[in-house]
Amino acid sequence: MSALTTVLRGVDFGEAPRWRDGLLWFSDFYRQGVFTLDSNGVKECRFSFDDRPSGLGWMPDGTLLVVAMTSRKILAVSPTGEIAEHADLSGFADGHCNDMVVAANGTAYVGNFGFDHESGADFKMARLARVDPDGTVHEAARDLMFPNGSVITADGRTLVVGETFGGRYTAFDINDDGSLTNRRIWAEVPGSTPDGCCLDEQGAIWMADFVGGQVARVLEGGEITTSFRVEGRAVACMLGGDDGRTLYVLQSPTADPDELSGQGLSSVAVVRVEVVGAGLP
Repeated sequence: MSALTTVLRGVDFGEAPRWRDGLLWFSDFYRQGVFTLDSNGVKECRFSFDDRPSGLGWMPDGTLLVVAMTSRKILAVSPTGEIAEHADLSGFADGHCNDMVVAANGTAYVGNFGFDHESGADFKMARLARVDPDGTVHEAARDLMFPNGSVITADGRTLVVGETFGGRYTAFDINDDGSLTNRRIWAEVPGSTPDGCCLDEQGAIWMADFVGGQVARVLEGGEITTSFRVEGRAVACMLGGDDGRTLYVLQSPTADPDELSGQGLSSVAVVRVEVVGAGLP
């Protein structure tokens, strides 16, 4: 079986890898920027922010949405580079905002920690936010155990949310107005810590298992068909490349800001897989 090959080092803490227009896009928390990586291994800083950027996604007109973690907002970057506030989640999120998936119509689903994780506060359940294309914020779901990486199926009808502290994936039907119904367990993955993820065309989820230090292909119901070890912790993954069969993996030795900020200890690795990517992100 193939192993991961590191293609980029010097990242502080990468998050939210996305494949678009022949490039891998990702956030770097502690360098406070959104970067791209091309097929030649060239990294470019596209946008900088006065906050930690996390989840990424695009609206139909090409506007890039970026989660600003600590201010608990979504920022909109126009196709010409202007940055504006898209939505304010500060009255909704009970912890830092984190990952996000954006539907084809521009509706965003955003997770948050639910509590002050970095200060060691007691665990609390979190709510998932739905942000309509006009920036209006709604509660999409509640009582989630650290909602993190999420995917939307290719038909746009199902959202699957990873619960990092629950070791599971939870699915919802997406209604025409973007609201969520028919909550159900999509997969139990005992002992895992689901982080960033992506979907393939057979309906399987590639899961970054942060504490487990692996990326794993999970079927609905919980069966793992393939897995790869990473360097340290597995933060997030994304299928891309010219044929959609290159799995990009963001890996880091830790999640501690004091150890990572300004140190460039994290990296991007790749491995070839058999099934092409599908759905969103």
